[in-house]
Amino acid sequence: MAGAFTVLKTQQVLPDSRYTARRGRLQTVHGPVETPAFMPVGTQGTVKTLEPRDLRDLGVGMILANTYHLLLRPGNDVMSECGGLHKFMAWNGPILTDSGGFQVFSLGHLRKIRDDGVEFQSHVDGAAFFMGPKESMETQRILGSDVAMCFDECIPYPATLEYACKSVDKTLLWASLCASQERACGQLLFGIVQGGTYGELREKCARGLVGIGFDGYGIGGVSVGEPQNVLIKGVEDSTIHLPEDSPRYLMGVGDRLQIVEAVARGVDMFDCVIPTRHARNGSAFTREGMLQVKAGRYKQDTRPVEEGCGCECCRNFTRAYVRHLLNAGEILGIRLLTLHNIHVYMAFMRKLRQSIEDGTFEEFRTKTTMELSSDMAS
Repeated sequence: MAGAFTVLKTQQVLPDSRYTARRGRLQTVHGPVETPAFMPVGTQGTVKTLEPRDLRDLGVGMILANTYHLLLRPGNDVMSECGGLHKFMAWNGPILTDSGGFQVFSLGHLRKIRDDGVEFQSHVDGAAFFMGPKESMETQRILGSDVAMCFDECIPYPATLEYACKSVDKTLLWASLCASQERACGQLLFGIVQGGTYGELREKCARGLVGIGFDGYGIGGVSVGEPQNVLIKGVEDSTIHLPEDSPRYLMGVGDRLQIVEAVARGVDMFDCVIPTRHARNGSAFTREGMLQVKAGRYKQDTRPVEEGCGCECCRNFTRAYVRHLLNAGEILGIRLLTLHNIHVYMAFMRKLRQSIEDGTFEEFRTKTTMELSSDMAS
């Protein structure tokens, strides 16, 4: 049944606290999502350079698409005529659509906030648009995503207490309006906890959202420039007030150290552009740390990007070839590194889930912290 979230296994990892790592399963119209889950970002209806069959072969359980960008291009009329996003992009797995709020609020001088939504100019051609709770939900209904997100106000870091208070009030008002809108058949709706760095406001927002009642809950207003300790505190100030039988989604976070620490505090879902953006920049995640494939020292290197890796890139191609493609501006180079990086992330999430099932999450967490901290230091 769509919307049913089952916690299959828990492991307490922070002594004397209520935080536990959770192994779960979210049922959607297009199939189950095994959690903790990482969603590659398909902003405009595609995970850049990859086909849907690539995503299936990589073991991707769910992807994220962007309401704002898809509203601008191709637009609701085209999406409706083409039967929704799943048919449009030939992907039969689960899709989560963000509300468009983050993109709208990042437009700066191109937008004007009103009580009922935001007037903004398209970053593409300057055309005037308006988006509020009703418009966001209408677009997400037409897209037909499995999970829709409430339209919210994502505030910058740092923000004053007065600004954060007003933002939370607006986010709760808009969440209530979103909850009353028509949805696609079986479409789930997640509320979003805001409140900036203020724990009392995050509690207020979380309790208000739970009072309205949603299928799951996002944790927003993080990964906006704050240091890691502030990010983690924002997670703690949010999850502790959310229902244990609902999925929790930390929005825009994809650093693997942060993923592990958030899972330790009860988070179930993540998304980020990190693996695909690093691929476009010529970087590959490996067990030995980040590999800058475009570097001159790999010009004649006949080893794979990562020895022992089973991805398509590493099974068939050398560092020298991938470097050549990148430096020649050939799109295949980006595709191969994207395949590799998504493979690394999916393998990481499988191991993370398995560690909770086995009761070895604390060991996994310690090992990950040592390895990835060492990578950053080097």
